[in-house]
Amino acid sequence: MPKAIHSTRVITRSGVIEATLILADGKIQDVLPGRVEREGVPFESFGDKVIMPGVIDAHVHINEPGRTEWEGFETATKAAAAGGITTMIEMPLNASPVTTTVEALKLKLEAAKGKLHVNVGFYGGVIPDNIDDLDGLLNAGVFGIKAFLTHSGIDEFPNVTEADLRKALPILKQHGAKLLVHCELEGPVFSSELSGQHATTKEPNNSELPTTNSANIPRSYQRYQASRPAQWETDAIALMIRLSEEFDVHVHIVHVSAAEALPLIRDAKKRGLGITAETCPHYLVFCAEEIPDGATEFKCAPPIRERANNELLWEALKDGTLDFVATDHSPAPPDIKEQQSGDFMKAWGGIAGLQFMLPAFWTGAKERGFSLDDVARLLSEHPADFLGLKQKGRIAPGCDADLVIWDPEASFIVKGEMIQHRHKLTPYVGRILFGVVERTIVEGETVMKGDLGKSPMRSAMLRDA
Repeated sequence: MPKAIHSTRVITRSGVIEATLILADGKIQDVLPGRVEREGVPFESFGDKVIMPGVIDAHVHINEPGRTEWEGFETATKAAAAGGITTMIEMPLNASPVTTTVEALKLKLEAAKGKLHVNVGFYGGVIPDNIDDLDGLLNAGVFGIKAFLTHSGIDEFPNVTEADLRKALPILKQHGAKLLVHCELEGPVFSSELSGQHATTKEPNNSELPTTNSANIPRSYQRYQASRPAQWETDAIALMIRLSEEFDVHVHIVHVSAAEALPLIRDAKKRGLGITAETCPHYLVFCAEEIPDGATEFKCAPPIRERANNELLWEALKDGTLDFVATDHSPAPPDIKEQQSGDFMKAWGGIAGLQFMLPAFWTGAKERGFSLDDVARLLSEHPADFLGLKQKGRIAPGCDADLVIWDPEASFIVKGEMIQHRHKLTPYVGRILFGVVERTIVEGETVMKGDLGKSPMRSAMLRDA
């Protein structure tokens, strides 16, 4: 049965307008200018609350099966629904087994049954010994292939070398598939043992470090940041741009943190290469100067950098150098985050932020002149385009009725009791954020309106292979 929803602020591709949306059979049947009430069609007005395409998070770690005690489909998709996310795509780690074979993908699909409150799809991964599995993964419908250029922190997912990528890229080219890359290349001033993204981090040469009390070295955020310098990113991104050009393959740079890399990406795009890039809310709203020693909830890789660096990331979102924003949600239990010791060099690196993507981004964006249109573009439309989801990420007749209704003027304080993630450990706790999500709709059905327990379950997504 059709139903109608109305607002004075509906974000369409032609701008923010007053409109009434007619929803039926999981689709947006029509977009009618103004307030339109029809006999026999249930009608609900949200006044001046914003109706926007549902947020699409193209970079999430859910960890099930195998590490469900870190996060799982049930808790992750509840958190997504609470934050206005209607679709998310999961990375091939940190589950066990990692998604590097078709058999592992089947286990992932089975584990997700009956647990999804929002749409969830999957990437596959490339590691040195699974080149022969890539064809099967891509035929099975993964949304792309993920690679690490430094140790991932998960031994089952070792990093690839340039030689490995030269074997893999022709396969991706044949499928027209995307390669998503964690771009950090270990520099020569560091020891030969690889440093994991999430596990123990190698210590830098003492001459590279700011002065700090030796007793506090493991707890020093400055020391951790110095252990993964911006040059690691720029060297890796330069390599991937070169390979993208040589093999004519779409390469996507995940979680860009270093502003020094932006000219490389900007130049590659000007030359028409198949390069896209994302950044994350935590690289935009947090800054290194404000991270206390021992606050390991802020540890991620690449690291959060200084305020001046982060302002350049905001500018890169404005000018199109960076294509969209994704969370890289990567939670872990408090003991693995070394909350008691505060040891940055041992703590698992990953930010838990899935539920707060929209308000965290909007809080910083509105202060820098971004519009509501910009929010829909960077959090919904561009991720949908990147993933090839032609019926998502926009409000138009025929598109999926995946929507978020939110109040951009309202603010709230992030408190532990409101967090739907499995673990409440997140650097957003205690922060004031603008943008209160009032309702999340997936395929025309409400999945968040105060009571998450009644949201319908849905099947996992695969790309049209």
